[in-house]
Amino acid sequence: MPIEPIQYGSTTVLRFSSAPVNALGRALAGELAGEIARSGRAAGVAALVLVGDGRCFCAGADIGELGNDSGQADAIRALMQALDASPVPVVAAIHGVAFGGGLELALACHARVAARSARFAFPEISLGLLPGAGGTQRTPRLVGAAKALSLMIDGTPIDAGQALASGLIDAIADGDLLEAALRHADSLGGRCVRVRDRQARDEQAQAALASARQAAGTRRGAGAVAAGHIVDCVEAALGLSFDEGLALEQRLFDDLLASPESQGLRHVFLGERAAARLPASLAGSGAHPLERTAVIGAGVMGAGIATALLAAGLPVTLIDPDPAALDRAVARIDATFGRDVQKGRLSSAAAAARMAALTATPRLETGVADADLVIEAVFEDMAVKRAVFTALDKATRPDAILASNTSTLDVDAIADAVRDPGRVLGMHFFSPAHVMRLVEIVRGARTRPEVLGSAMAFARRLGKVGVVAGVCDGFIGNRMFEEYLRQAYLLLEEGALPQQVDRAMEAFGFAMGPFRVMDLAGQDIGWSIRKRRAIEQPQRPYSRFPDKVCELGRFGQKTGMGVYRYPDGRTPVVDPEIDALVVAHSAEIGLPRRAIDDAEIVARCLLALVNEGARILEEGIAWRPLDIDVVWTAGYGFPAVRGGPMLHADRLGLPRLLADIERFAGGHAGWTWQPAELLVRLVRENRTFGDLND
Repeated sequence: MPIEPIQYGSTTVLRFSSAPVNALGRALAGELAGEIARSGRAAGVAALVLVGDGRCFCAGADIGELGNDSGQADAIRALMQALDASPVPVVAAIHGVAFGGGLELALACHARVAARSARFAFPEISLGLLPGAGGTQRTPRLVGAAKALSLMIDGTPIDAGQALASGLIDAIADGDLLEAALRHADSLGGRCVRVRDRQARDEQAQAALASARQAAGTRRGAGAVAAGHIVDCVEAALGLSFDEGLALEQRLFDDLLASPESQGLRHVFLGERAAARLPASLAGSGAHPLERTAVIGAGVMGAGIATALLAAGLPVTLIDPDPAALDRAVARIDATFGRDVQKGRLSSAAAAARMAALTATPRLETGVADADLVIEAVFEDMAVKRAVFTALDKATRPDAILASNTSTLDVDAIADAVRDPGRVLGMHFFSPAHVMRLVEIVRGARTRPEVLGSAMAFARRLGKVGVVAGVCDGFIGNRMFEEYLRQAYLLLEEGALPQQVDRAMEAFGFAMGPFRVMDLAGQDIGWSIRKRRAIEQPQRPYSRFPDKVCELGRFGQKTGMGVYRYPDGRTPVVDPEIDALVVAHSAEIGLPRRAIDDAEIVARCLLALVNEGARILEEGIAWRPLDIDVVWTAGYGFPAVRGGPMLHADRLGLPRLLADIERFAGGHAGWTWQPAELLVRLVRENRTFGDLND
């Protein structure tokens, strides 16, 4: 049952349950409000204690219902009103987390007792929202304006000690939480001191409001609008009555909930969770625990992957035949953890423990003998990778999983190098691997379901977003990125300059424009891929411009020059030499340059993404459009507020996009604009990509 009343003398404990994290959906909120009203008026009851069942108090509102169930917000607000109207005091007994609506539930209680391990946060801003059930009004009344603003705008969790020091909670239970909450309930003597009746006082309030408003005005991306609205609500808590402030909060919350930005962020939030769930045909496959790991290759990627594994508490053996490469990798890993210590994100003892779990060796045979998982991260060359897998086939246990970190190569061809290809798959990490959240889990034609399931579970253990992709050149992300880049290069041929293309895409919301991305990744990497594809796919030629940049020895940040110059090693500076190279290249191919506006740049780059994404769906490389959206928001800097390329396409309207594709097909390199059959079919059937997510 969702709510279990248990009597302890004159106190009724209401244990509520909604697995797995007691999220407040419409049904639970309604039942809890009714039970609070009934129990609070029962004869002989002097107090109530709310406690969440399972691993936490309450992780917040049910995000899946937000915006889809019009009654959810009303039900949660009615629950808060039931707490305000309770004739007996209600104590929240908090363990695990009290996040978002769960923290608002606790604040609407008359007192709060927490386990020392409990954590508290208002993460709504990450979804483009503000606390919408009284949080903006009750929090300043407890902790003051400055701390309330920090909690709601930063969205960062705080621990029980911080919560107690700020006044957010009343006590910490070092022993049994329920017993401590019952004692606290007894100590109240039947007095109901509501947070809403407190006066919000803060001598530094005006300075805090001014500072937060200024910061909100310069904020970009997720929560930019919400941050300003949070300031408005906290200001109302200081100057208006509780009910007036609550009315403002609810109106602004409802406005944000209906905004495209919040809808996009919620699509990504739910998409990441959906992407982690395998289809029903594979759901029954058991995942093997992967504890002992090995990484082959001590380059930048290998060191980054090893860092990610060590940060997850795993022992790692790093293998490379070059002792100097091993020394550089170990130093790089140690420096990474050292920076975390300096910034206060990691203790010295924890950093030392991670480094103690790292073994570096040039001997593959001994390094992988006991590994549960081996991740190959050597040079992106098929012959090199197959040679590594042939050696791994002989040196590893038959049940060890073998993963390639290839970004483009055929995983099935790599798997041919071992006797049991069912234990082989791709695990494409993104650089820097210890920072980037995305891992493409590439299922080979013969990859066994339990191997796929194990890899997905392992990605979650690392704190990564795993997305399953099929085998093709570039998988999901890089295959689409190829067409995105192709249009960027063609735009240069027709009249744009690199800085204009980058500026237009960054104004759209990308973290970096395409030319800055390639300078960061290394222009020589793209050059190597283009050389291979020129042989394998001669029917899809590239602009020669990026090759000319590479022929000048300009490989990006690592050489101090790419499409841009990098005098300080990091900051891009426009180079007149490259502008001249662009103009000369147009003349060389006989193409008169024309003025190109930013709208055309954005349209062509995005349409190239969407059209290729539709082909990927047609071929089954991605299971759902949301998988594509997650890949691009988690791994390629696509603005999360727009929800990903496929959701963005639906918002623009597929008939309009198809018409634009057909129009672009009449221009320069029109062969690149053959519309995907899936896109044509969806337009004909008056359907959207979103219809394919079910």
